[in-house]
Amino acid sequence: MTRGTGNNALPYAVIIVTSNWKLGLFFSLTTVFMWGMLPIALKAVLAVMDPLTISWYRFSFSAAIALLWYGYRRGHALKALTVSPQWWLTPVVVLGLLTNYVLYIYGLKHITPGAAQVLIQLAPLLLLIGSVFIFKERLSATQWLGVVFLGVGLLLFFHQRLSSLVPTSGAYITGIWLIVGAAVSWCLYGLAQKQLLVQHHAKDILLLICVAGTLALWPFAQPMQIQTLTTSERLLLVFCGLNTIIAYGSFGLAMSYWESSRVSAILPITPLLTLLFTFALGYWQLAEIPSEPMDGLSALGAVLVVAGAAAAALSRARTMR
Repeated sequence: MTRGTGNNALPYAVIIVTSNWKLGLFFSLTTVFMWGMLPIALKAVLAVMDPLTISWYRFSFSAAIALLWYGYRRGHALKALTVSPQWWLTPVVVLGLLTNYVLYIYGLKHITPGAAQVLIQLAPLLLLIGSVFIFKERLSATQWLGVVFLGVGLLLFFHQRLSSLVPTSGAYITGIWLIVGAAVSWCLYGLAQKQLLVQHHAKDILLLICVAGTLALWPFAQPMQIQTLTTSERLLLVFCGLNTIIAYGSFGLAMSYWESSRVSAILPITPLLTLLFTFALGYWQLAEIPSEPMDGLSALGAVLVVAGAAAAALSRARTMR
């Protein structure tokens, strides 16, 4: 669930059953579009609704659709997640992604959507490093280069704030740490799910997470806040709620129609898309979404972050095929 990244791609094990690059590209771009728009939509809804209520709606929408779509016949599979020898990984997966959702949206409340999307790219990097220490995987030269690119890119992207060229409030710094925390929690979720995927299907894990998230956030949510929203704000909330199912559904279809290496190389452009959408909305005065101050070095940093994430993902995908 990411991106996930934030938001944020599921670790996966997929067998290509049909080769159709046009459909693969279409579904890959659909995933990127959904993840690229998500922080912008969330930022808009955050102006009129509290973070926990938004997160509850996201989980509940996804859970309802998943239950109607395939959940009614997955009871045995869901039970297996709680009684298998690796049952203890199930709460790690659930709490990891639930924490990721909550920390990400609280962090997004304090920083710009573009900055959040660039910073959340730490999540797959941490997953990569965690796999080295826990699963004894080896990083290729391309992956190490991707790690370096991503690290340098983050420093360049935020260089104006690091050098105090742009005033940075305490709230913004808090937002950065919350997004970093979201990346760490997503890494824990990813490492645990990587083990569960050996014996369980990804959609069963996703369904369990959505149901558990809905129940866990229910006591803290205020669903009736939706009555105070305008029609456009309600549509944005629905978009946020449907985003998970649509994005991950498109991601799965892309992986079934196209080589995993090609899909993985496209997904990291998500932060650039978020930055572009934010700029376009501001330029045409369609919405008041705060944008990150950008200069040449910041733009280069964003490109390096994308290149680093793509290099790591591309190399990993080739290894998995």
